[in-house]
Amino acid sequence: MTAVETSERTADRVVLAYAPAADTVREEVETDRYGAYLRRTRAGAVAVGDEWTEFVNCGCGTTEDVTLTVSGVEGGDRVGEVTDFAFAPAEG
Repeated sequence: MTAVETSERTADRVVLAYAPAADTVREEVETDRYGAYLRRTRAGAVAVGDEWTEFVNCGCGTTEDVTLTVSGVEGGDRVGEVTDFAFAPAEG
């Protein structure tokens, strides 16, 4: 595979650390709809160390800001329609 082909592969999986590491945040980011949201809004290049400022729904029309940091990328370097996301609480 050439360098050009490698740079255009869709990632199979992106691992994201989330902060704050609250149960309400974990419950929301682990839903299928949140993964679908990230595939739409973060389509394109992705690399370890990227930091995304997002929000999660806390119910009753309230949201909470969350920081997602890319801690791993498997199988390619782009978020696409088939990219899976895995989440872990941020350390520290």
